[in-house]
Amino acid sequence: MQTSMPERGDEVQPSTRPPPSPDEIRAQLSRILTSSEFPHAGRGAAFLTYVVQEALEGRAERLKGYSIAIEVFKRSDNFTQDDPVVRIEAGRLRRSLERYYLVAGQEDPIRIDIPKGGYAPSFAWNSLPSSEAIETPAIPLTGVARRDGWLPGRWILASLLVAIFGATALAYWLSERATQSGRPDEPTVVIAPFANLGDDPQAKLYTVGLTEELLTALPKFKEIKVFGRETSKSLTPDVDVARVRSELGARYLLTGGVRVSGNRVRVTARLLDTLDGEILWSQTYDDDMTTRELFTIQSDVASKVATAVAQPYGIIAQALTANPPPDDLGVYECTLRFYAYRAELSPETHEKARNCLENSAARYPAYATAWAMLSIIYLDEGRFRFNMRPDAQTPTERALVSARRAVELEPENVRALQALMTSLFFSQQPDEALKVGEHALATNPNDTEFLGEFGTRVAMSGQWQRGAALLDQALALDPGGAGYYYGTRALAAYMLNDNDSAVALIRRADLQKFPLFHVVAAGIYAEAGMIEEAGLEADTFMKMRPEFIHGIVKELKSRNIQPRDNARMIASLRKAGFPVPDEATVKAEISMPGESSGF
Repeated sequence: MQTSMPERGDEVQPSTRPPPSPDEIRAQLSRILTSSEFPHAGRGAAFLTYVVQEALEGRAERLKGYSIAIEVFKRSDNFTQDDPVVRIEAGRLRRSLERYYLVAGQEDPIRIDIPKGGYAPSFAWNSLPSSEAIETPAIPLTGVARRDGWLPGRWILASLLVAIFGATALAYWLSERATQSGRPDEPTVVIAPFANLGDDPQAKLYTVGLTEELLTALPKFKEIKVFGRETSKSLTPDVDVARVRSELGARYLLTGGVRVSGNRVRVTARLLDTLDGEILWSQTYDDDMTTRELFTIQSDVASKVATAVAQPYGIIAQALTANPPPDDLGVYECTLRFYAYRAELSPETHEKARNCLENSAARYPAYATAWAMLSIIYLDEGRFRFNMRPDAQTPTERALVSARRAVELEPENVRALQALMTSLFFSQQPDEALKVGEHALATNPNDTEFLGEFGTRVAMSGQWQRGAALLDQALALDPGGAGYYYGTRALAAYMLNDNDSAVALIRRADLQKFPLFHVVAAGIYAEAGMIEEAGLEADTFMKMRPEFIHGIVKELKSRNIQPRDNARMIASLRKAGFPVPDEATVKAEISMPGESSGF
């Protein structure tokens, strides 16, 4: 005899209604898998089927990343957790289920979910908005969602809440920005084994070694997520990008080949967008094995490839910036806003980046990179006077707290170390700051954003020659990087008595919205004998930051610039027409402590 679902007025209370039976759960699973609203590409269906069946068989506690990788994704027995395929696919499956119940499954009797923090499914009667549904453990099946008789007015309110929640959740799903283990989804990269394009036996060794070097170099850039060795080994050099997208969910595929001919070795590398197979970047590297060892060559090539692809202003960042996201930003888009701000250094971009990063840190409190970037944003409130807010803590104190939190969360995160270095520097602890900087440099010598900042701090502490060399290294790796570092490099050239280079560099910086650009430019032009240009820069600066010049000695000292360098800069600014203090005032103030702000 066929039974029907009870009418609303006859619904069974939670204390008496039995949980969904295994047969009812299997029927719901079939309903989901056969729906046109549930994606059939990839391993989502197999993943969901496996975890549901295991739970119904009483093995929910055995649903771990390892077992799923072996059974669903056919990984080898030496699968390790550095391969994120299960975590990424679980996030995608959660989004697929969320969308299904928002679109096709609204009236389904049973809801199947994969709660965050594990892979065991939950089963509940699908009778209330999710804000009031009671999650039930996978096995044993206990608990039922509450279904009281409601007054019509309450149903209208509930419907509105469901509509609002549904629209928000659907928009979030469509943006493909879900969380996994308290961290946001970042751009994901898969490295396919490099192909051996020749017959030389050394080429085979080189391809294996180069792939390993890339698997070591790329993950040092914390703004991207790189699939591990097990995933890489499971692919072929000519793997289809559609497979990478559907099975792994990776946005980018790095692939290439090696050809050895005599003593010459040629490496080709390219980055593809798995959405459409477009080649975003390609490069050829040639070298001579008679002058350099094979290991040195492959390490150098891997470093160049990783820097070109993954650095903060590199190929991936450029590709994402070229296709700007919608206003409802995900976490990675906040990092793009951060780098957009760093490139322009304006109050407008600062405020947008700060708001976005504060929301990200609140949503993902364990995400070190967000805290690191927020630390730098907070510091800039004080040193650049951007969007300052009343607070019990100074901007520098807030910056230091955020930086320490970032380092505690991820001690080897270079962006976190950069934030700690910079906040220590402007907390009048330059020696400790430079020690942190040395550690970060050893951790990732190819991160151009850090290299530029470290070179700036080294230079301003009085080591202008070494600071200039570090800045040159950053700008060589990323010629289109932040204008801020061209400005600092121009200041270093000025301090090293290279006026021609200083003029060329400050013109290349061109940070018109950044007040301190104009004061540095004025001093450089004055020393180069370009008095008219210096005067124009001085006038522009005085309109933007008139209070700066009245406390010029204090301002310069707060940046840990050495007294003799202070005196030289003040003399140049006087040449440019700035109303700087007279010589007696300068000498009296030169030893005074200053509050933290900075170039």
